[in-house]
Amino acid sequence: MTIKSDHYNAGRRAGMHYNSFSEYLRDKYRCRVLKIPINAGLSCPNRDASIGREGCIFCSADGSASPGMSGSMSLPEQIAAAKRAFKRSDADTRYIAYFQAYTNTYAPPKRLKELYDLSLAQEDIIGLMVGTRPDCLPDDVLDLIASYRRDGFELWLEIGMQSSHDKSLEFLRRGHTNDDTLDAISRAARRDIPVCVHLILGIPGETWHDMMRTAVSLRGMPVSGVKFHHLHVIRGTGLEQMYREGRMQALAMKEYVSILCDFIERIPPDILIHRLMGDREENTLVAPRWGLNKGTVMKAIDDEFLRRCTFQGFLMDRDGTDT
Repeated sequence: MTIKSDHYNAGRRAGMHYNSFSEYLRDKYRCRVLKIPINAGLSCPNRDASIGREGCIFCSADGSASPGMSGSMSLPEQIAAAKRAFKRSDADTRYIAYFQAYTNTYAPPKRLKELYDLSLAQEDIIGLMVGTRPDCLPDDVLDLIASYRRDGFELWLEIGMQSSHDKSLEFLRRGHTNDDTLDAISRAARRDIPVCVHLILGIPGETWHDMMRTAVSLRGMPVSGVKFHHLHVIRGTGLEQMYREGRMQALAMKEYVSILCDFIERIPPDILIHRLMGDREENTLVAPRWGLNKGTVMKAIDDEFLRRCTFQGFLMDRDGTDT
């Protein structure tokens, strides 16, 4: 399913350089919409020995959970705590239940339905986001997710694609192939489930051309959203050991901003961009430290688009291998 609206054209007229998910939510719901990260206490086949024990090379023991998330709290407690933390004004606010930590389709459909329904029963929840791996989406789970589709409800399936190159997926210890990703996206599309893919820029061994080929590959996919992450080194991961031994380097901020803008220029303008960079708490982040200054990075991205006089989709006619 591809989400179509007048939002992007309006944004372009207002001088926006990319199709912002946050602006899309504001335009659609006419209020503040925030995502509540949820730890459902599920595992991952890359940790429980189904396909591996160590997990992805970049993933810490918390399963890429947001800071402060705790699987020891019940779902209603997590949602209530997040609402209190978000309470900064009396502005009208609605929330999306975001199942973020680990693999949130890695359980029987009956158990998943209980979890999803419990989160949606909480006050002011107007949407559901489910983060998962492409190899953990059997048809019965996709049928369950599709059952939540209805008018006025924000439904998203987030799939960890990371790269279109199998060599990179192998380096990341993902335990799946790009074909697995394409298959999962295709089967989700047949059920009209909006898909947002996660992508990592700066994977060791990937060239600029490799990353642009991933950008071009999105043109042929029924993808409605994308989340960008710079490859950052987190304490306690396999990537940290490589970094300490000098076997990999993190991108400098200027490099990342340039590559990100190159990428966005080559993807369809109707793809919603959910995130432009990853973030971590300071005490868990090894490198690059510039990732702690999110406002500075976001301004640098806007400034780069202004300098180029370009925008999302500007180079849609390029094949991704040009310079």
